[in-house]
Amino acid sequence: MTNKEKALALINSFATGDTNIAKEYLTEGYIQHNLAYGTGRDAFIGSVEYLASAPVKTTVKNIRAFEDGNFVFLHTIYNFAGAGEQVAFDVFRFEDGKIAEHWDNLLNVQAPNQSGRTQTDGTTEIKDLDKTEENKVIAENFVTDILVGENPDKLTSYFNGNTYIQHNPSIADGLDGLGAALQAMAEQGIKMIYNKIHYIYGQGNFVLAISEGTFADKPTSYYDLFRVEDGKIAEHWDVMETISNEPQNDNGKF
Repeated sequence: MTNKEKALALINSFATGDTNIAKEYLTEGYIQHNLAYGTGRDAFIGSVEYLASAPVKTTVKNIRAFEDGNFVFLHTIYNFAGAGEQVAFDVFRFEDGKIAEHWDNLLNVQAPNQSGRTQTDGTTEIKDLDKTEENKVIAENFVTDILVGENPDKLTSYFNGNTYIQHNPSIADGLDGLGAALQAMAEQGIKMIYNKIHYIYGQGNFVLAISEGTFADKPTSYYDLFRVEDGKIAEHWDVMETISNEPQNDNGKF
């Protein structure tokens, strides 16, 4: 099995309750960065067993799956034991064919945005594999220049005119949609601040940027998935999550 197939099998074990998947594909010292859970393989197995015993079945619907070297990153809709649908990005690090480390961001599913787009619909086709590294640089520079704010005057250079498909539930399509959303937040006194990029992963035309900052003065983890087309950012999905101040492990969010 490929690393991507192993990662998909692992997340599907939340629905099937098959603990053998974790026993086979996780290292014993599996490092967990989801701060709501304990770390280690046994803690993961315990979570699978708990969900399997719940009266409402957990559902897992993967939308996109990517592989970048020893890393796999997934875009998925979960409903854990009937608690409600959540959109998630998961990142797995592989070591000698087994999953050694995991990071994620989750957010409740919300209504479509003003342009009628959901948090997960849109293009899924992976292409331009020969441009993976080039596209990673474009996405990283965009986050640095625009979201971190080092060179905000470069905003329009990253897009093909006003063409920008947006899946954030609070922002409409286009640069004008982005501008309107930022203005509305400013009027409400809400600041969205990116301080640091931690990781950049990509496959072909898709790039995932993982960053740290604050939203409305709360420590926040930002996962931004970009689709790059002809050297320009064409489409965007994201999950923002407030970083817990009551962690169940000491590994940190990043």
